Amino acid sequence: MRTAVQKSKARILPKIDFRVEHDILNRSRSQQWGWLTAGMVMLDMLMIAAGFILAYVVRFSLNIPIFFSGEEMPTISFYLTVGSLLIPLWIGIFAMAGLYSRQKILGGTREYALIFNSTTIAMFFVITVNFLVPQFILARGWLLLTWVFVFFFVAVGRFCLRRVIYWLRTKGLFITPALIIGANEEARLLAEQFLNKRASGLNVVGFISDSVPAGTELVRGINVLGSIEDILAISREKNVEEVIVTASDVSSQDVVTVFRQFGMAEGVTLRLSSGLYEIITTGLEVQELASVPLVRVNRFRLTGLDQVMKVILDYSIALAALVIVLPLSVLLTILIKIDSKGPVFHRRRVMGVNGRSFDAFKFRTMHVNGDEILDAHPELKEELAREHKLKNDPRITRLGRILRKLSLDELPQVFNVLRGEMSIVGPRMISPEEMENYQQLGMNLLTVKPGITGLWQVSGRSDVSYEERVRMDMYYIRNWNIWLDLQIILRTIPAVLISHRGAY
Repeated sequence: MRTAVQKSKARILPKIDFRVEHDILNRSRSQQWGWLTAGMVMLDMLMIAAGFILAYVVRFSLNIPIFFSGEEMPTISFYLTVGSLLIPLWIGIFAMAGLYSRQKILGGTREYALIFNSTTIAMFFVITVNFLVPQFILARGWLLLTWVFVFFFVAVGRFCLRRVIYWLRTKGLFITPALIIGANEEARLLAEQFLNKRASGLNVVGFISDSVPAGTELVRGINVLGSIEDILAISREKNVEEVIVTASDVSSQDVVTVFRQFGMAEGVTLRLSSGLYEIITTGLEVQELASVPLVRVNRFRLTGLDQVMKVILDYSIALAALVIVLPLSVLLTILIKIDSKGPVFHRRRVMGVNGRSFDAFKFRTMHVNGDEILDAHPELKEELAREHKLKNDPRITRLGRILRKLSLDELPQVFNVLRGEMSIVGPRMISPEEMENYQQLGMNLLTVKPGITGLWQVSGRSDVSYEERVRMDMYYIRNWNIWLDLQIILRTIPAVLISHRGAY
């Protein structure tokens, strides 16, 4: 507990001017970002030009009737001249949208959304000029194709550039030294998340805390470096460029102190954690109401373009899978009826988005008198209550063991996906009774749809402990992107068909 004298000292700490302190130390990193910005501008110009040229080729050289073939074909020199005038317009709109800002680049799907919006704005400007100026006549087909191709090429260019930056980060480039103020559970979770330098671009050099002794290791090689009174010396010594305040572990007085030191310091970015990271995984947005900054909590983890991409992936795979699922389901229905008495399908009541429960479909793999069978094995009943799984479950039928081993019992969940209740990839579905095992993290599980497959499926399935499954679910929800889904889908195939690890 800090004394009143200590707090008073914190309030009168001298304000540091980082302009001199950090100018020399940060120059190489600033040069890295400067070269990156210049490279992004050049790359975008090339991609925009490629979009213009391909649009001309498709519209006028391939003679595809759908693209307004009745229009007169102009010379390519005319379109090259127009393109040379439009490229600076596109770059200017990209710049105004923040596509060359250090805070917005390398932002994944949000960056693609900015590219799409900026391309649309630029295209509307061109269409308006085309309509108002009779001498400036551009083919409608070319305009439409340009809009599509420019967005596609620029997005692909940014995607490839991001892969290069991720690789360079493994070599120590484009990494920003960061200091976390606080040492509670949220501070540790933030540091663990930032350990993935490839994605975060941060190198957490240490923690600042008045409640934990200096030298204490909190997260894999990251120690507490000192108290609030030491923050100026530590930030100079470690050449810190990012200061992250853990709101849940820092008093309002200390927040004011830190803001006084770093809030207007050049070369240092001050960030304030919401204080909700260890509890809430949905996106948070800062909005001003009557000039008061308030944090708004999203109801869903995925919004906007992320949600659209997730839905497209789910339905495209589910619809394609029906070609195999339907005939295979007919065969399995016959085999289940022959193997044991009872219904073909098992309906499991599970939790869905926003707490709405639904019936997840599975092929029945157990005898209908499973409770009676389990009552004869009290030791197994205790294991089931403790682990929520049984490696040698006497309730499973002969065919059921094969279905579970090959994950064929989950085929009917394709229809849950088509009904909008599940996703192809997502956290493990749980029953209402299991919610208490997630404790305060349970609400996060309800911000996304449960999945047919997920990290738990490709990491050992039932061989993974219950606590590890919870951790994997939280990791997936916090780190979701479309590429993670695609990676899990590709890993699911060998996990199910080859290794069979944890399939019981």
